[in-house]
Amino acid sequence: MANIDTTGKSETKKGRPERKILRVDFTPMVDMNLLLITFFMFCTTLSIPQIMDVAMPTDKGAQAVPDSKSVTVILGENDKVYYYEGLANYEDYTSLKETNTLGLRNMLLTRNNANMSKIKELRQKRYKKQITEKEFKEMSSNVKKSKDGLIVLIKPTEKSNYKNLVDALDEMQICGVGKYTIVDLEDGDKVLMENLKTKGKLTAMADRPE
Repeated sequence: MANIDTTGKSETKKGRPERKILRVDFTPMVDMNLLLITFFMFCTTLSIPQIMDVAMPTDKGAQAVPDSKSVTVILGENDKVYYYEGLANYEDYTSLKETNTLGLRNMLLTRNNANMSKIKELRQKRYKKQITEKEFKEMSSNVKKSKDGLIVLIKPTEKSNYKNLVDALDEMQICGVGKYTIVDLEDGDKVLMENLKTKGKLTAMADRPE
C-alpha cells in the first residue's frame, strides 16, 4: 500500500508545485509471503510417503504354522471381520466368528496377553529411563517375534476395501503381534463364510442322503 506524506511542508517559490514524499508499505506483502511459505511447507509434509512394513508370503517353500498359536482373520464386506483359531473346521460353521475391528482387537489382546504383559513392563522401564528408546524398540521387537508369539494370517476378500486392510494391520501393531502375513482367501474359507451366513444350511445339505 502506498502512502503520500504531505505533512512536511517547506517554503516553495510561488507557482512551483509542492514536493510530496511517496512511501510504500510492504507489510501486506510480508504477510502474504509468510502465508505462502506456510502453505507450501504444509503441502510438502502431506506429500511425504507413509511406509508400512508388511510381511508377504514367499514361494520358497511353505512353513508350517502351529495350530495352537495361529489365528486366521478374514476381511469381509461392510467392515465385517471374521476369524477362526487354529485349523478351520468346515463341518462346524460356529468355528468361524463374526466381529468388527474392536472385537478383533479384544480377541488378539486376549490371545497375546503374555507378550503384551512383557511389552508393558518394557514401557514402564522406558518411562523410568531404565532403558533407552532404541533398547525399547529392539526388546519389544524380540518379544513380538518370539516363539511364543501369536501368528496371524490376514485374508482380504473381494468385497473388503483398502481401509479394512490398513485397520487390520494397525491392530497387529496395537496388539503386539509381530508375526503376521497377508495371504489369499481359499475356497474352503468362502464355503465356511457362506455356511455361517446360512446358519449351517450348506453342511445340512451336504449331509442329506440322496
